[in-house]
Amino acid sequence: MIIYEMKLKGTKDQYRRLDEAIRTGRFVRNSIIKAWMDGEVKTRNDAYKYCKILSDNPEFPWANKLNSQARQAHAERAWVAIERFYLNCKLKRPGKKGYPRFKKHQVRASVEYKTSGWKLSEDRHYLTFSDKFKAGSFRLWGSRDLHYYQLKDIKRIRVVRRYDWYYAQFVINYTREEAKEPCNRQIGLDMGLSHFYTDSNGDKVENPRFLRKGEERIKKLQRRLSRTRKGSKNRLKAKNRLGRAHLKVSRRRNDWVCKLAQRVIQSNDLVAIENLKVRNMVKNHNLAKSINDAAWYRFREWLEYFGSIYRVEVIAVDPKYTSQNCSSCSQKVLKSLSTRTHVCPHCGYIADRDENAAINILSKALEKSKTTLGHRESHASGENPLCSVVETLQSKGTRRKRKPS
Repeated sequence: MIIYEMKLKGTKDQYRRLDEAIRTGRFVRNSIIKAWMDGEVKTRNDAYKYCKILSDNPEFPWANKLNSQARQAHAERAWVAIERFYLNCKLKRPGKKGYPRFKKHQVRASVEYKTSGWKLSEDRHYLTFSDKFKAGSFRLWGSRDLHYYQLKDIKRIRVVRRYDWYYAQFVINYTREEAKEPCNRQIGLDMGLSHFYTDSNGDKVENPRFLRKGEERIKKLQRRLSRTRKGSKNRLKAKNRLGRAHLKVSRRRNDWVCKLAQRVIQSNDLVAIENLKVRNMVKNHNLAKSINDAAWYRFREWLEYFGSIYRVEVIAVDPKYTSQNCSSCSQKVLKSLSTRTHVCPHCGYIADRDENAAINILSKALEKSKTTLGHRESHASGENPLCSVVETLQSKGTRRKRKPS
């Protein structure tokens, strides 16, 4: 599956109707969660049947306006949350099990259509929604050329509302494969905060710190927002400006890690990374902001994604003792976090702490590759976090310029 995202150009009335569709999708999802809590929904099929009950209920006339397959798509979202809760309970995972909760109103929200409820024009420049909300036709703005794919290959269309615009995401049934010549290079990556990563060859990549760079403007916009009166139009405008500032930081970060991951995959035949538990690491409130700003897990997702495309093995290993063990003699050399140079008293090997760890990560990955033929986690399902972003690929064809936002 690949996802192409394009802007929707329409009128204020059309955007208002899209807001109604998004709100109705959230209502369907929350209603199914409530029915599950009350014991009325016990299986996925029960969730589908409950969509019909909602649409036939005269108390909820807006539910019948949403396309039937769109209601089913939001029923699937509800059931995914329920299944995740069941799985966490079955595996007896420590901590909270993720009990399904109701979705509240958020600026960033979406409504999802399957194979009906929408229609593309013959020139692929216009997208028309045909459900009872009567949102009408929208002009598609973007550099993607949908002529390369048949209509039957477009499995879903997701309308996403963000702070800056409304977007249409096309989920296309297409397997992307790229040819890559073997380069006989293998690399291990040790993630860090002072440097984004240090590889087993001693090369380092600086941490761009996008949030830190944009933090001054974000704080300024936050102060402006706090001075506005609640419920006023000025407060809504200030909130929108603040949301766009956060959105800009997020896009810059994702674009950077995507391109970096692609370069790493194209330059190596095997990539070894740490299996970091970022969710546990951010519990340290002194480092949480810097860890989230580094986007280590998003970088790993892009590595695994491009690894599946270029057929490059990406192996995640346990980071335990990778910084303490000597990469030359394998003896344990205890050191504090402030000690940045590895000096082995057993064999006399001296190296940068992160470079030593990267070499150990690569060694563990090679051992794992020999015993298990490698380990690659693929995120090809519909719940892939990367399905919410657009691939950073070169355009296959540009028929018009992108309208400035």
